[in-house]
Amino acid sequence: MSTPFLSDWLEIHARRDPDALAIATPDRRLTYGALAARVRELASVLAADGVVPGQRVIVALPNTIASVVADLALHAIGATVVEVNRVWAPDALRTIVERSGARNAIVYSRDARLWRDAAQARGLRFWTVSPDDHRAMDEPGEVAGSIRDDGSVDAEAAAVRELPPWVRRDSDVALILFTSGSTGRPHGVMQTWRNLHANTRSIVEYLRLTSRDSAMLVLPLSYCYGRSVLQTHLFVGGSVVMDNRFMYPRLVLEHAMAQRCTGFAGVPVTFEIIRRQVDLEALGTLPFRYVTQAGEAMSIDTIHWARRAFAPAQLFVMYGQTEATARLSYLPPEFAEKKVGSIGVPIPGVELRIVNDEGRELPHGAAGNLVARGDNITRGYLDEPEETAQILRDGWLWTGDLARRDTDGFFYHEGRAREILKIGGHRVSPAEIEAVILGHPDAADAAVTGASDTLLGQVAAAFVVRRRGSDLDETGLRRFCAERVPAFKVPHHVTFVDALPRNAAGKLLRRELESLGRDKRPLEVRA
Repeated sequence: MSTPFLSDWLEIHARRDPDALAIATPDRRLTYGALAARVRELASVLAADGVVPGQRVIVALPNTIASVVADLALHAIGATVVEVNRVWAPDALRTIVERSGARNAIVYSRDARLWRDAAQARGLRFWTVSPDDHRAMDEPGEVAGSIRDDGSVDAEAAAVRELPPWVRRDSDVALILFTSGSTGRPHGVMQTWRNLHANTRSIVEYLRLTSRDSAMLVLPLSYCYGRSVLQTHLFVGGSVVMDNRFMYPRLVLEHAMAQRCTGFAGVPVTFEIIRRQVDLEALGTLPFRYVTQAGEAMSIDTIHWARRAFAPAQLFVMYGQTEATARLSYLPPEFAEKKVGSIGVPIPGVELRIVNDEGRELPHGAAGNLVARGDNITRGYLDEPEETAQILRDGWLWTGDLARRDTDGFFYHEGRAREILKIGGHRVSPAEIEAVILGHPDAADAAVTGASDTLLGQVAAAFVVRRRGSDLDETGLRRFCAERVPAFKVPHHVTFVDALPRNAAGKLLRRELESLGRDKRPLEVRA
């Protein structure tokens, strides 16, 4: 018997409580009854147009009700959703179209010009989604139909037809998420029905989510963290409030208060923006029961601030990656002080180990490769057997991260294996230096990469964002670091920037920093 998932649970919630809120945006609200009806209508229209089980369909939309309806409708048919970040450059989109083999795409009308080249290369057919105040001047290619921003279709097209029967196998691919990969070449991470179900159930368990929970979502659905917020809350019959206005963080938080949201999810830069731009005390009591953070390591200082600022909400520090569907570990809030800096313990159903390069388990306290096993682990990368073999070995996912485990079973992230610097014969994690820099009260954000050096081979180059009003300079920062780490770990280059380059999900674009480091004249090191 196959595992039920969101489109099935949606129908269950619609029958149990059709008037309960499912999805909201700043200008729209959709109940479970209405959401289920729109999913059935769109699924019927897409199936009548030729979309069949197992077929890959690209979805590249902003966070709107239409994006939720489209994903659920495709799942109801049994099609594979290929979720794409709509802000990627045309050459990346063309690569994704060619590698996915998709013949249909659901895209935002305003993005027509970005898709025109990809459409010509593959002969894509498009379903376009348009906001109420916009009509596309140009079309990206052959247009099969249109969907309104609220997920509805024309009344004539919306006549619900019986969907063709199909048998879901838990090992079938339900979702493909494209990541940039370490080289910049997009990797299509395949997530099966089993993966989605296992990770969703685990997150629901440790966050203790119920139908009374409502999450404020500012992260894109093309990002596994953003998708996990949607999936977990719809799974339990809760609600998700989507708001794309995070350039005005106070406005988003006021919206969350008005909607009585119980949860908020963010990456480190999300919390840093709030810290810099919003006086939370002036807002009054926030309604959150829980706050989650993932994406990459957040500074200890910002973690302490977030716990104070969002209290009495509990802050869950979490770790994961797309290849694990979303989540691998979390730090239970009751261990927040005792295990500060830890990424926590494995989520329910996941096993984590620290191993050497040969795969042998290392003792407590030793740093090594972090590997994971569980039903949430991907089948691999789409049509990339060699790359898949590198990350999946003997049933274990090699995350590419270095970590250590203490005697209590809590894990600590030590950086990315491929980003380790080799300074004068020493192996140095950029994350270690970043953590030291972020310990300075005037450092709001920091990233460290390597710069070539004729004497040491490599030295650390730091890119730092000052806190507002700070006069922190290179001499002061280097002195601060020298008091805390050996001399070879002190950054030899310090560049102050207004902001670090990040993608729409808040992920650091480290390759852009590396190019800046190569352009910077190497500092002469004196023995």
